[in-house]
Amino acid sequence: MQWDLGVLGVMLILAMSLAFGLLAQLVARRAKTAMRWLWLTAAGAFFVVGLVTSEVWFGWATEEDLQPNIDGLSFDEALLFGLLAGITSVVITRYVTRRRLRHRAKPHG
Repeated sequence: MQWDLGVLGVMLILAMSLAFGLLAQLVARRAKTAMRWLWLTAAGAFFVVGLVTSEVWFGWATEEDLQPNIDGLSFDEALLFGLLAGITSVVITRYVTRRRLRHRAKPHG
């Protein structure tokens, strides 16, 4: 079976990605650890992994196997693995930027 992700499926995963990215930026800003482009990193990881999960990993399954299936998007699977990838990217980004800031703050001499 060949899967074709429709416009509605693309728009849905894009909306979920952007919502996650903006939420991650908001949470990080409240914790005073936000970098300017954190939302884009989180949203990009969510989108790419969610899309690959839906279209490559679960692309073999029929519509009856995966419910809900919204215009070719395996919704539950894309959401689950997109969240995992997004959270992982936020944690790694926070760790790297925090470490870099500590390194810059050390006095030389």
